[in-house]
Amino acid sequence: MADEPVAACPAPSVPHGRTIALELRRITKRFPGVLANDDVSVAVGAGEVVALLGENGAGKSTLMNVAYGLLGKDEGEILVDGQPVSIVGPADAIALRIGMVHQHFMLVEPLTVTENIVLGGEPTTGVGGVIDRAAARKRVVELSERYGLKVDPDARVMDLSVGRQQRVEILKALYRDARILILDEPTAVLTPQEVRELFEIVRGLVSEGLAVVIITHKLDEVMAFADRIVVMRLGRVVGETTPSECSEESLAKMMVGREVVLRVDKAPSSPKEVVLEVDGLKVLDDRKLEAVREVSFQVRGGEIVGIAGVDGNGQREIVEAIMGLRRPVGGTVRLRGSDITHASTRATIAHGVSHVPEDRHRRGLVLDFDLVENLALGDHRRPPFSKAGILDRKYLERIAAERIAAYDVRTPSAHVAAANLSGGNQQKLVLARELGRDPNLLIAAQPTRGLDVGAIEFVHRQILAERDAGKAVLLVSMELEEVMSLSDRILVVYEGRIAAEFEGGAVTEEQLGYYMTGGKGDKMADSASEVAEGSHV
Repeated sequence: MADEPVAACPAPSVPHGRTIALELRRITKRFPGVLANDDVSVAVGAGEVVALLGENGAGKSTLMNVAYGLLGKDEGEILVDGQPVSIVGPADAIALRIGMVHQHFMLVEPLTVTENIVLGGEPTTGVGGVIDRAAARKRVVELSERYGLKVDPDARVMDLSVGRQQRVEILKALYRDARILILDEPTAVLTPQEVRELFEIVRGLVSEGLAVVIITHKLDEVMAFADRIVVMRLGRVVGETTPSECSEESLAKMMVGREVVLRVDKAPSSPKEVVLEVDGLKVLDDRKLEAVREVSFQVRGGEIVGIAGVDGNGQREIVEAIMGLRRPVGGTVRLRGSDITHASTRATIAHGVSHVPEDRHRRGLVLDFDLVENLALGDHRRPPFSKAGILDRKYLERIAAERIAAYDVRTPSAHVAAANLSGGNQQKLVLARELGRDPNLLIAAQPTRGLDVGAIEFVHRQILAERDAGKAVLLVSMELEEVMSLSDRILVVYEGRIAAEFEGGAVTEEQLGYYMTGGKGDKMADSASEVAEGSHV
């Protein structure tokens, strides 16, 4: 990959006449063996949205963590409102009116919205330091109404949707009078409707003069909502532009350093015999509550069936039940007619099922194992990987070399620990193992989570290749664009049930979002067929 700046777009600076709220000058941040930020300079004006765009490992979050005081810089300086400042911790940043909303929310779920927002800065009555709960609630309501962040001040955070929880995080920053707001991957778990609502809120904040930085890798959102775009690659800024002067293709090239195919180009599917049949499946979650309720569907060879839904609506439990990782309490799972409902994971793999798990660290890899050992996982007990219970190291070495080359796993050696690979290369390693088995059924759960555009392009090609080879593919993803572009059929899950089915290519994000959030009735009936509870899809 080239590491020289790509002259794909013009390079504007902060718009003329706009006050610079935050400026990072020549920031360098080193970790052992890694130069995360290399002489990086970025400025953000009051009243504008700046998107910080780049691949995983480009240095985006590191740079903003330096600005917020979560990391110390090795070189460079930080200026707020044109004045050099010292930020050695988040308390310094907050005092300088900098707020940050992290991708993984920092909320105390049993507490109310008001209690979370004022936590650490509670108003008191002045008599013995007693918290003035009425004043706290009043202030939260005022902020909520002023900025259009509607949320029940008395609701417990655990009872709120992800989108509402994000509003609480933003209100936390505004309660502390933030004028510079950093949002780290803010749309990662939102529905399309929630994404639109978020950016309407951001526009309202900007109109009040706030400076907003959005860390992201989503090109369509950058083009739709940013005033200015700063692109990072390999720890350096490689270009700046505005949406009106650039395209998604040129941005992708700046991010990756090469041409990237952004649109999934696939031929019509040719479905064959039924490979996976799920009938009346009922599964409990970790709390012993019903997470999957009478779910039924089929996946045929030569097709990709996508499952769309807000996280926590039973998708994980469906996948784990099929894979033998969680025991169903009702219903059946059949693979090519054979009942595998209560089969172990090892037996399920032996039946020809491969699984790309949603959490590659927890389920997909043993991070301390090297690449050779990780590529043998799941197959290590059977020939030719082992003979009489003893691993055949020569065979393992040879098959590892072949798969590392075929799946373009970037590594100095097959004997480095999987923990030392980037996220994209870890995902390629999982794909190399799972697809190397030549499965009848591929279950791909969140296959591109946290990946950049280059790695996403590669993963999508591999999934489509499986379909085109006649394999059955079950895709579970919270990335609606991914579900829509890859799937031949789409199932929407809500509260453990299949709420609707769509043919691929015959649905919009808005329609999916409607059913993902519990929409019912005839509003979308002209473009979605409601699926009766417990019936076959």
